Amino acid sequence: MSRHETIVRLRHMLDHAREAVAMAAGKKRDDIDTDRKLNLALVRLLEVVGEAASRTPTDERTQYPDIPWAQIVGLRNRLIHGYDSVDFDILWQIVTHDLPLLVVALEQIVPSNSGT
Repeated sequence: MSRHETIVRLRHMLDHAREAVAMAAGKKRDDIDTDRKLNLALVRLLEVVGEAASRTPTDERTQYPDIPWAQIVGLRNRLIHGYDSVDFDILWQIVTHDLPLLVVALEQIVPSNSGT
């Protein structure tokens, strides 16, 4: 995979993480129980973050040890394969506490002028 393709994957992670954080802004945990569109959107955005992470080459991942690659990919797998038993308390914690930190980390490595 070329460096450009890696940057595209990282950009996908950043963009989708930002979108999930923005969607959750001003919301409460209970909103993902009552707002089906919010629920589906957050799950899908996290799936894409995880899929993009899984497609990032291992040698590139090792350059950024502060990013919890295995947990991000594991979450994607859990959301896809355990779709019928998602713990929305954990999902909310990830969106409101973990994703903002991921966004900051990715902003440090993704060039600001890299489009997809």
